[in-house]
Amino acid sequence: MEHRLEVEIQLSDPPADLAAAEALVRRVADEAISKTLGNRGVGTLAELAVDGSLVRLVLESDGARPHQALLSLVRRLGEELGRSQKIGVRGFRSPRYRVTLPLEAPPKAEVTLPIPHRLSTEGTRAVLELLDLSEEALRDNYMDRAAALVQEKVRRQHYEGKEQYWALLSESRPREVRFQKDPTEEMLARSWVKSGPTKGKWYLGPTAAHLLRTMERIAREEVLLPLGFQEVVQPHHDSFDILLKTGHLEGLPGEFYYVAEPTTRDPAAWERFTDLVKITRQVPEEELRRMVSGPTAISCYAQCPTTYWWLGGRTLATDSLPVKIFDRAAVSNRYESGGRHGLERVDEFHRIEPVYLGTPEQLTQLRTELLDRYTRVFDRILELDWRTAWVTPFYMQQSGKVGVDDAVDRVKGTIDFEAYLPYRGSRADSEWLEFQNLSIVGDKYTKAFAIKAQKGELWSGCSGIGLERWLTAFLAQKGLDPDGWPSAFRARAEPLPKDLHFL
Repeated sequence: MEHRLEVEIQLSDPPADLAAAEALVRRVADEAISKTLGNRGVGTLAELAVDGSLVRLVLESDGARPHQALLSLVRRLGEELGRSQKIGVRGFRSPRYRVTLPLEAPPKAEVTLPIPHRLSTEGTRAVLELLDLSEEALRDNYMDRAAALVQEKVRRQHYEGKEQYWALLSESRPREVRFQKDPTEEMLARSWVKSGPTKGKWYLGPTAAHLLRTMERIAREEVLLPLGFQEVVQPHHDSFDILLKTGHLEGLPGEFYYVAEPTTRDPAAWERFTDLVKITRQVPEEELRRMVSGPTAISCYAQCPTTYWWLGGRTLATDSLPVKIFDRAAVSNRYESGGRHGLERVDEFHRIEPVYLGTPEQLTQLRTELLDRYTRVFDRILELDWRTAWVTPFYMQQSGKVGVDDAVDRVKGTIDFEAYLPYRGSRADSEWLEFQNLSIVGDKYTKAFAIKAQKGELWSGCSGIGLERWLTAFLAQKGLDPDGWPSAFRARAEPLPKDLHFL
């Protein structure tokens, strides 16, 4: 890539000897370019002028990034001007930073950025200019991220409309269809459940709650505890710092429930709000917005991000590997908008999330063990009609990186379990329900959170167990009548609570 960086450096005072100052700047610039860019590209000081207390210069390079040289230049310039002329550097900025970058394909539509810029494209070549960059922006590599974002947006334009990667791995034997109704509708008719007071939430009465907890007990007793997983209880508000590291915040910000805090607990400060409620019997939304902060976190989306925060910056001893833990205390929240349906696609759901860290060999072995345990549950206890598939890894989806062209790693990656829902249509043509997954993500998160092993490579993975999905898959195939349930499940579920009757 070709770079051209225009810079203005503000000195504390004009130099007494402009010629000497200009020669000093030129020497320091040449040294900085040689030191930072010399081995990785061709860098030059293309222009230089000292105008009173303002130093104007242009750095150009082919390949390497000139703002790296700029930071070294400014530091050295302050030191040497301080010694020779008792002058300091107050700050610096860039009126214009231009980079020419390659694209994988010509853009299909306009590409925009949320900061001052100009962008032109010709075929697979783009010229990006960032305007009026502050010192902070230069130090924090805004240009690097902006250039990468342009390339990503163009790449995603070519993924639009393509399906995510999906490849069948295995499937159970087909089972006799004994039930063909929507299980949520049937539970509503029996008053087992009721749609919640806010969107995408459900009230589970005694019978539905009992069946959900039966699924939870099966997952713990038949999958997790036999494999040595240990339970943890973690906080369920994820900070923005955590989500920046995992990539969730840049990938799917429209799927979170955000957490806002009161600006104060002082009853006097809330008096106007409470008075309005008492008088109008409505929520005074403008007054409420004045009394709460902006979002400070999200309500639990998945449990694994906070686990990585807990382990962040630590080195795990060899005798502690593989780490196998799970959290089941969370009530997960995910904004589904118009995609909600029944109990299988909701905004609020209950899940167990096993998280595991270890060597690549340990996690590969653990995946085999988890697959065996899940298969035993789905075949012998629930007797489901199910299949498995390699899919676009969840961490790529959550970072907004999806598409049929994504490389699928058969060591790292995601396996989905899908269940046939007879009420949706035929086994061959209908959409199946993804009700369980299992992922190995390599070192993506261990590197992001600086989690290390005592020796060797450290990988991680997770396997979210969505209890509403397990329950929906089971009831959609087996129905709500216990007489039609497999004996192994009935033995774990009975006795059932007494149904409530309403007049």
